[in-house]
Amino acid sequence: MTEKIKVLLDEQNALEVEQGTILAEVCSKVQDQYPFMIVAAKVDNRLCELSYPLHRDAKIEFVDLTSTDGIRIYQRGLAFVFIRSAMEILSGCRVTVEHSLSKGLYCEIHYKRPIHEDDVVKIEARMREIIDEDVPFIKGSVPVAEAKRIFTELGLDAKTKLLDYRNTSEVNIYSCGWLKDYFYGYMVPSTGYLKLFKLKYYMPGVIIQYPEKSNPTEIPEFEEQAKLATVFREAEQWGRILNIEYVANLNDRITDKKYPELIRVAEALHEKKIAQIADQILEKKKRIILIAGPSSSGKTTFAQRLSIQLQVNGLRPISLSTDDYFVDRDHTPRDEKGDFDFESIKAVDTDLFNDHLARLIQGEMVDLPTFNFHKGEREYRGKTLQISEDQPIIIEGIHGLNDILTADIPHDKKFKIYISALTQLNIDDHNRIPTTDTRLIRRIVRDSKYRGHSALTTLKLWNSVRRGEERNIFPFQEEADIMFNSALIYELAVLKKHAEPLLLEISKDEKEFSEAKRLLKFLSYFLSIEDDHVIPQTSIIKEFVGGSCFEE
Repeated sequence: MTEKIKVLLDEQNALEVEQGTILAEVCSKVQDQYPFMIVAAKVDNRLCELSYPLHRDAKIEFVDLTSTDGIRIYQRGLAFVFIRSAMEILSGCRVTVEHSLSKGLYCEIHYKRPIHEDDVVKIEARMREIIDEDVPFIKGSVPVAEAKRIFTELGLDAKTKLLDYRNTSEVNIYSCGWLKDYFYGYMVPSTGYLKLFKLKYYMPGVIIQYPEKSNPTEIPEFEEQAKLATVFREAEQWGRILNIEYVANLNDRITDKKYPELIRVAEALHEKKIAQIADQILEKKKRIILIAGPSSSGKTTFAQRLSIQLQVNGLRPISLSTDDYFVDRDHTPRDEKGDFDFESIKAVDTDLFNDHLARLIQGEMVDLPTFNFHKGEREYRGKTLQISEDQPIIIEGIHGLNDILTADIPHDKKFKIYISALTQLNIDDHNRIPTTDTRLIRRIVRDSKYRGHSALTTLKLWNSVRRGEERNIFPFQEEADIMFNSALIYELAVLKKHAEPLLLEISKDEKEFSEAKRLLKFLSYFLSIEDDHVIPQTSIIKEFVGGSCFEE
C-alpha cells in the first residue's frame, strides 16, 4: 500500500495524497479555487515545475500568472514555441531572444533574407497549431558532451561555448517535439498552457506579446517605445564591436586576463556618452537638467559625472533636491494600504517648486526650504540661492520626467535624461538577462555595504520598489530628450563575488528563498573578476561595490 503524505495549501486547507503524486495532480484538485491559471508551485519555498513528484509532507504555494515567477515561466514557454515555429517556417534560420520591449519580448530571426510581416503571420499560425496540439515540454538530463553535440548541430554556438564553463557533468535540456533546447528556468507542463499571446512584426524583428501579471487574462495594448528600442540597438551593436554578445565571450576575456582593457573601453564609452550629453546641454542653452531612472540605475554617479563634463564646457552647474519640497506630513498622500506614499508626485509641493525654478532661472534670489524629516515639515533656515546664466540646475529624482514637476518651465529650457541599466549581454541565444535582475543585484550589494540591509531585506522590499517604478518612472521614459544606458558589459562578473555570499545567507524557511536560488543560478554562469582595483573610481559600478570618488 502506497504511503500517504500531507500537503498544506494554506493555514486552513490541507490534502492527503499518495507519496509520489506530482504537483499537476494536486493542482487539478484545486485549480477551480484559483481565478487564474496555475503554472508552477513553491514546495517549502522552493520553486518547482508541475511535473515535480511529492515524497514527503510539504507546504505548497501555487504560482499563477499574477506573480513574476508565473509570467517568467509563461514567457519562457512562448519563446520556445516561437523558436521552434520560426525554424519550421524559415528553414535554416537562427532565432535570438533579445530583450523586453513595449510590454513584450523582442526577438530577431537571422535568415538568408530580411523577414517580412507575412513570415510573422505564418509563424504565429504555426505556434497556434503547436499550442492546440498540447505538446509536452519534456525535461531530460544529458551529458555535457551530448548537449554540445545537440547545440552544435542547431548552430547554437553561444550555448555550446557556455558549456565549457559548466562545473557539472550533465545538463538539463527541454524537448518540445523535435526541438531540444536549454533554458535558464522552468517551463509549463505543455504547450496547451500558452493560448494567450500575439506576435507583432517590429522591424527587423518580432515582439511576442503576452499577458501582464496585473491583468493575466488579456494582452496589453502595444505601446511604441522607439527611444528605448534605439538604446537597446546601440547596446547590441556595441556588444558586437567588443565581440562580447554573450556570457561565454566575457568568460573568455576573464580567463585570458584581457578584462582590464575591456573595462577601460567600456568606461571610456560611458565617459564619451556623458560628454556628448553635456555638449548638447551647452549647445541648446538648457537651464534645467532633469535626471530620472529606476532604482539602482546609477543616477547619483551619473549626475556627478555630468556635472564635471558641464564644468569642462565652462558651465557652473548646481544641484537642487526635490526632497526639500515635500509637503508637510499631514498633507502627504496615502497609498491603497493607508501608508504614507512618499513616492507620489503629490508628496511634492510642485507649485512652490515651479515658482522657485522660474524665479531662479530669471536671476532672482530665492529662500530655499529644508525638509525636517524628523518633524515631517518644511523649514526655512536662512538658506538662499541666486544663479547666473552659466549655472544650469541639475535635478535628480523619480519624478524628473513627469511634466507636473516642472509644469511652469518652458520646454526649451528643460533637458530630460532617462537613465537605466539596459543590459547588452545575454546568457546565450535564447536566454536573456533582464535589466531588472542587473539592478536588483546592484541594489543587494549596495544595500548591504551602505545601508546595513541583508539580501533578504532587499528582496522583501523589491516588489514595492518595482510598483513605484511602474507608477512613477516607466510611463514617462519616452518623454526623455535622451536615454543613457548605465549598464557595463563586465559588471556582473564584478558584482558576483559581492552578491553570492549575501544571497547564500537566505534560509530555506524564507519565502524569498526561491528568488535567492534563482539569482545564484544566474550568477553561476559568470566567472568572477576578483580585482576591483582595475575599475576607475569614477565608474558607476563603484557606487554599488564601494570605492567611488563621489562618495560623501
